[in-house]
Amino acid sequence: MRKFSMFNTEIYSLNLSLRLLTVLLVFIIFPAQADNESKPSARSLIRNMSMAVRQLNYEGVFIHQRGGQMNTLRLIHKFDEKGGIERLVSLTGAAREVIRDAESVRCYFPDDQAVVVEKSRPRELLSSQLPRSLEKLEANYQFSIVAEDRVAGRKAWVVNIRPNDAYRYGYQFWIDQIDHLLLKSELRNRTGLLLEQIMFTQLDILDTVSAEMLKPSISGAGYTWHNNSKDKKTDKNFASKWQVSWMPSGFSKDNEEMYPATENKTPVNHIVYSDGLAMVSVFIEKLDSDTEMTTGLSRLGGVNAYARITKGYQVTAVGEVPQATVQRMANSVSTEP
Repeated sequence: MRKFSMFNTEIYSLNLSLRLLTVLLVFIIFPAQADNESKPSARSLIRNMSMAVRQLNYEGVFIHQRGGQMNTLRLIHKFDEKGGIERLVSLTGAAREVIRDAESVRCYFPDDQAVVVEKSRPRELLSSQLPRSLEKLEANYQFSIVAEDRVAGRKAWVVNIRPNDAYRYGYQFWIDQIDHLLLKSELRNRTGLLLEQIMFTQLDILDTVSAEMLKPSISGAGYTWHNNSKDKKTDKNFASKWQVSWMPSGFSKDNEEMYPATENKTPVNHIVYSDGLAMVSVFIEKLDSDTEMTTGLSRLGGVNAYARITKGYQVTAVGEVPQATVQRMANSVSTEP
């Protein structure tokens, strides 16, 4: 696949950190505990978590482990009628900061004195990631409460979401017993290997979040601004000639965008497929003589990607699903007859 630029890689990593708070899975089932009359159902817990993460104001510090890498980040979330505002600050490694609302995502890179602006899609917000229709997921996942635990000094229910097939991972959530916020999540493959982990080490529920708390610590003055949000065409009536003829049960098209051609870029079709929990992006880009690319499989933690060349185009499928899923989806991409 065409190699990601440094900015695209950083943006993808930061976006993934937000997204992984609510879309990490685990396949291992813990031993069942004795029945407890006060124990809620797994479905009600997830519904309450979905509401809490959108409707509460909170600030916390969490660790994000991916493979052999571990980062610490600070997250501030404010509830508003437009869908919420989030600020994510990297506390370890290279300095990075993200401000995200329903309209845009601004990524600040002090080391490079650059700011990248992307258009925000509703599902990219942390507060929009949790499944709102569990009934849609029941055909492909099994839900259960498997344990009680403590995370960040808070008592939590441990909820397991196990997939019914090998084309997706399974989720495990540690949900606060009082406020129902997500405290920890893990993603493991079918052999039990830990792929991703998010865990709050500190979390505070706030009455209000001031505008000052959501301001970036970097003004961006004198920085180079890359406004990619203007390059995307998000027309509800837009539909490309490309089709994905195979996808796992329960998956359907969630969104489709066109990145139009510019002076230095060729057009790119971006199609998003989801089962309501897992997501796969398919990118289709016309090749030219200057295109740098690789094909085949690649992996970043729990994210797998597969790229192939067909009829002068590069097709890349990438998502938090097993390799077999992205490979089969990419291989099934074709144009309409």
